[in-house]
Amino acid sequence: MGTHQHIREQRPADAIPTHWTERHLPDAWLPYARLMRLERPVGWQLLLIPGLWSVTLAQIAEGGGWPDWWLLGLLFIGSVVMRGAGCVYNDIVDRDIDAKVERTRNRPLPSGQVSLQQAVAFMLALLAVGLAVLLQLKRPAQVVAVASLALVAIYPFMKRVTFWPQLFLGLTFNWAALVGWVAVRGRLEWPALLLYTAGVFWTLAYDTIYAHQDREDDLIAGVKSTALRLGAATHRWLVGFFATTVLFLALAGWSAAAGPFWYAGVLAAAVHAAWQVRTLDIDDARCCLKLFRANRDFGLLVFAGALIDSVARGMGLY
Repeated sequence: MGTHQHIREQRPADAIPTHWTERHLPDAWLPYARLMRLERPVGWQLLLIPGLWSVTLAQIAEGGGWPDWWLLGLLFIGSVVMRGAGCVYNDIVDRDIDAKVERTRNRPLPSGQVSLQQAVAFMLALLAVGLAVLLQLKRPAQVVAVASLALVAIYPFMKRVTFWPQLFLGLTFNWAALVGWVAVRGRLEWPALLLYTAGVFWTLAYDTIYAHQDREDDLIAGVKSTALRLGAATHRWLVGFFATTVLFLALAGWSAAAGPFWYAGVLAAAVHAAWQVRTLDIDDARCCLKLFRANRDFGLLVFAGALIDSVARGMGLY
């Protein structure tokens, strides 16, 4: 693995150096934490948030009150480990491409911090933890969750064949909106499908912002993205992506008979989205990364509105 200093110097370009994993994990563990992107928590947060939306909106449909914290805890653990497993799988598939891209060449596989065999074994261990979480859910939710694996399997290959890999990421990354709803209600219903659609367009927005960091390297590596496809028109497309997200969030609330606090959260998120579009400089990689990470706050604004709405309904305030 090399010396302590050598491991620290091979930190991926977009890692957060002050994160506890970078500061405190033993040398032998650090490459595996980087493989599953523990030092970049926004990834699992964005994976978790649609699940938070759906569990809480489903609770509103059930008559309100506090959501099931055990279920939210399971979704949290599942989001961390399955996002980690997905990142390891993505790095296995993309290890040759990552070696050509400035931002990714220091990832553990292309930099040699772990071997291919070690990465595969680690991915299988993470999947085993994910399976243990899955078995805690009700059977209908298990079936829905397993159905996402097909999307997980094909996503890393999409940037080789289409300029819209962000669409496939959206289809994959928002699956918790379906799982969370079914875990509460026992079946798929329109609010879950509307939430899922909102999440897909949200991912199109934030991952297009993220992809603008890599435009030049993607051209060299021969891979595609919405950033390359949309180019200078990105701002206009982002307006459409975010507006569609907000529309479907509102429709999901209407379909579940949500109250005023749900819409207040959606409105706050809409203001946040407008700030993102106005602030974005697609030629400034730091700006792109900052705004990508800020989408955690967009999602949490919606969740806060949902939580207040559910509790207020449970207390009979409306």
